[in-house]
Amino acid sequence: MIGRSMGRRAFVVGAGALALSGCVSTPEEPSLTVAEPPPPSSKPTVPPMYYEMPNERFPIAEVDIAKLDQRFWRTEVDYPTQEKPGTLIVDTPAKYLYHVKANGRATRYGIGVGRDGFAWAGQAIVAYKRQWPRWTPPDSMVARQPELEPYSIENGGMGPGLKNPLGARALYIHENGVDTLYRLHGTPQASSIGKAVSSGCIRLINQDVIHLYNEVRDGSRIVVVPDPAMKHLLVG
Repeated sequence: MIGRSMGRRAFVVGAGALALSGCVSTPEEPSLTVAEPPPPSSKPTVPPMYYEMPNERFPIAEVDIAKLDQRFWRTEVDYPTQEKPGTLIVDTPAKYLYHVKANGRATRYGIGVGRDGFAWAGQAIVAYKRQWPRWTPPDSMVARQPELEPYSIENGGMGPGLKNPLGARALYIHENGVDTLYRLHGTPQASSIGKAVSSGCIRLINQDVIHLYNEVRDGSRIVVVPDPAMKHLLVG
């Protein structure tokens, strides 16, 4: 830093030297500037709808919303459609599920969908619902993943719990009276929402699937919109 007794000419010359020397301080007046530490990283504020649920049969932890993009948070939106109130519409390309309400409104949920090769589309109904369901992978899945044999249909499946792939709730999809083997179900994995990750089923954060479970009636119509990128893979 330049001494206070220097004249204007000396100041200009000294300033030029500073610029060339890479910010050198003089011994007479050392710099007292101290770099401030970076501010602590702030944790995102969790909305009440994603708080922990300690009173569930198996207590559910608070959602790690740092792993859940805000555009996939549950919300009420304008949603004009010709479908009747009560209908579920799965927008596979956008990774949204809409529960149609009256007056052009809908509850929108973020979802994870089936990865390429296991995607599905069509029209069906929610035949029934279950709290903390038992998981029985179909034989075709067990054939692909032999490690699932202990949970096969023959062996009675996997009991309910936090590690059960169906999560806290499941809605069972039937078409023409036949089980499609597809489900709307819960998951604790916030990072999976908005992605194509599962073997065909539609997954929601546990807090969201509980909300959906309480809103949807047995027999409700469900429409699954296909992803054009996977059109050649879809049936129905």
